[in-house]
Amino acid sequence: MKVFCGRANPTTGSVEWLEEDEHYDYHQEIARSSYADMLHDKDRVFKPMADAAVKIVEKNGFSDKIKVINKHSTEVTVGPDGDLPCRANILITELFDTELIGEGALPSYEHAHRHLVQANCEAVPHRATVYAQLVESRRMWSWNKLFPIRVQTSRGERVIIPPLELERCPGAPSVCDIQLNQVSPADFTILSDVLPMFSVDFSKQVSSSAACHSRQFEPLVSGRAQVVLSWWDIEMDPEGKIKCTMAPFWAHSNPEELQWRDHWMQCVYFLPQEEPVVQGSALCLVAHHDDYCVWYSLQKTSPEKNERVHPVRPVCDCQAHLLWNRPRFGEINDRNRTEQYIQALRTVLKPDSVCLCVSDGSLLSMLAYHLGAEQVFTVENSAASHRLMKKIFRANHLEDKINIIEKRPELLTPADLEGKKVSLLLGEPFFTTSLLPWHNLYFWYVRTAVDQHLGPGAVVMPQAASLHVMVVEFRDLWQIRSPCGNCEGFDVRIMDDMIKRALDFRESKEAEPHPLWEYPCRSLSKPQQILTFDFRQPVPLQPVHAEGTIELRRRGRSHGAVLWMEYHLTTDSTVSTGLLKPAEDEGDCCWNPHCKQAVYFFNTTLDLRVPLGGPQTVTYTVEFRPHAGDITMDFTLSDALDRGC
Repeated sequence: MKVFCGRANPTTGSVEWLEEDEHYDYHQEIARSSYADMLHDKDRVFKPMADAAVKIVEKNGFSDKIKVINKHSTEVTVGPDGDLPCRANILITELFDTELIGEGALPSYEHAHRHLVQANCEAVPHRATVYAQLVESRRMWSWNKLFPIRVQTSRGERVIIPPLELERCPGAPSVCDIQLNQVSPADFTILSDVLPMFSVDFSKQVSSSAACHSRQFEPLVSGRAQVVLSWWDIEMDPEGKIKCTMAPFWAHSNPEELQWRDHWMQCVYFLPQEEPVVQGSALCLVAHHDDYCVWYSLQKTSPEKNERVHPVRPVCDCQAHLLWNRPRFGEINDRNRTEQYIQALRTVLKPDSVCLCVSDGSLLSMLAYHLGAEQVFTVENSAASHRLMKKIFRANHLEDKINIIEKRPELLTPADLEGKKVSLLLGEPFFTTSLLPWHNLYFWYVRTAVDQHLGPGAVVMPQAASLHVMVVEFRDLWQIRSPCGNCEGFDVRIMDDMIKRALDFRESKEAEPHPLWEYPCRSLSKPQQILTFDFRQPVPLQPVHAEGTIELRRRGRSHGAVLWMEYHLTTDSTVSTGLLKPAEDEGDCCWNPHCKQAVYFFNTTLDLRVPLGGPQTVTYTVEFRPHAGDITMDFTLSDALDRGC
C-alpha cells in the first residue's frame, strides 16, 4: 500500500506530494535512531522497537523472565488483570537527555512512584546531580546576542546596533547542548568553581513541580558573567560506587578515561543579561526548573530574600531568538565573515545601485545601504522575520531608507519594486528552512524567478557556488553508525538488522547534517570541487552530472565523505561553509563553526592504516536535479574491504 506524503522542498521552495510506502515513517524513525550511539528508551510508544525488544528477549533465552509491555509507563496498569500483578520493588529507567529532565524524567518518575512501585523501592540509577560553572565567553555570548557591527563608509564610520528589545530579551527557552570538550579553553574564562546545584533521589517520591536551588560562591576572578556551563552525573547504586558523569575534561576526575557520547553532551545556558562580577565578592547562582526545562539566574542574595527571582521559564519576546538559532547568531556576529561581505560589496556597488536582498533575517541590506546603494529592497517572506527586521531598521533609523517586502520572492511584482529594475541581487545566502549545505541553492531558484525584475547588466552576488567533497576518518562520530552486536552479554543483532534494513530506504541513505567543529576528523584525501552553480544564469532545465575519483593520500579508516558549499561572492572573494583552511600535516581539519556540513557514511570502511598495495580511491557519482532541487550521490570504495571501525 502506498501513501502520499506532503513535504516542503527547502531548495526549490515548493510543497511537493510524494508517493511513499505505508511504513515510510517507521523506516525513517528507525534509521534516524541509529544516529544515537546507545540503546535508549523513547519518551513515546514505538511499536517496531517493542517488537525488536521481544525478539531480543527470546533470542537471549529470557522469555520466561522478561515481559515487554508496549505502552507508555503512565498507561501501565497494576493488579490481577493489569500489566503488572503487583507494584514493583525495583525501578529501572533511562529517561534522561543532555539537560537531564528534558525528556520528561520528573513527571515519569512522579507517576511511577505514585502508581507503579512500592514505597521503599530501589531505583537504578539511584541518584542524579546537576552541576554548573559560571564563565565569561565572548564566543558563546555571541550565540545569544547581536553585537554592534562597525562599517567604514565614505561618510565615516557607521555602527549597526541591536534593538533595545533584543538587548533585554532573556533569549530562547531551549537549552544549547554541545560537545563542550571541543570548545577551546581560550574561548572562555572560568569565573566560579564547579557548583553542585541540585540532586534528585530516584528511589524516593519525585516532584515535577517548579523549584529553584541556589548556591553561594565567590568569583575566582573579576569579569563579566554571561554563560553557565552545566552537566550532570548519575550514581547507579545507593553507595555511589558506580558513577557515570558527563563532566567536560577540565572538570573530570580522570580525563584519560573520558567517555565520548553524542546522546548526552553538556549544556550552555545564557544569563538573561551579562553582569559584572568581582573576585571574592559573594554571589548566588540560582538553578530554576519546571517539569521539562532548566534555566539560571545570578543573584546578590539567596532567592528567599530576593524579589528578582522569576520562577517562570524565560521566553523570547524580541523575535530574534525565534528566527535565528545559536549558530546563526554566531555567524552574524562573525566579524571576519562580515568584512568579507563588506569588501565584496565595495567592488560591486555603484552610486545608482538598486539592490534587492534575498536571505532570511539578513543584515546585508543595511551593509548595502551604508556602503552607498541608491535604493535597497529586502524580501522577508515570514511575518516573524518581517517584524524582526523592522525593529532592527527602526533602532538604526533606517525604517524609511530600506523597503521591506513581506512576500515570497517568486511573487514579486514591479509595484513591489516601485517600478524599478534591480541592478544588484544580493544573498548570503541563508534560509531558515535549509538543513543540508546545498539547500541554500534556493537563492538560485529565487534568482531565476526574479529574472524579469533584473535590469540589463545586473550583478548577482554571490555570482556562483561550488560543491566540495573530502574523505575523512572520524575520531568518534563513526560510532553513531556502528552496529552494537553485543551489549553487556545480550545479543542485540536483531536491532542492528532492523536499523540496517531501514537505512536501505531512499532518504535514509542520503547525507546527513552535522556541525563538524564538534566532531573531530582527519582528512584522508585532498578537498575536491565536484559541482559548480552559476548564479549569473537561471537554473538549468537539465540535470548537472559529475563523476570521478578521489585519491586517498593518508593512512586511516575511511568512514565517509564530507560535503560542503562554497559561495563565490566575486571572482576574488569566497565564503566557505565547510573547510576553512587546508588540513594540517596529520590531516586535522578546521571547519566553519556556524554551519553544518553534510556527512555521507560509507557502507563499508576501508582500513588504510596498513598499506594495501597501490593507491586507493573512492569513486563518486553526483547529480544535481533542477526539477527536484536535490543532489543525489553515490560513493564506492575501490577496495571493499571492511576491516571494522
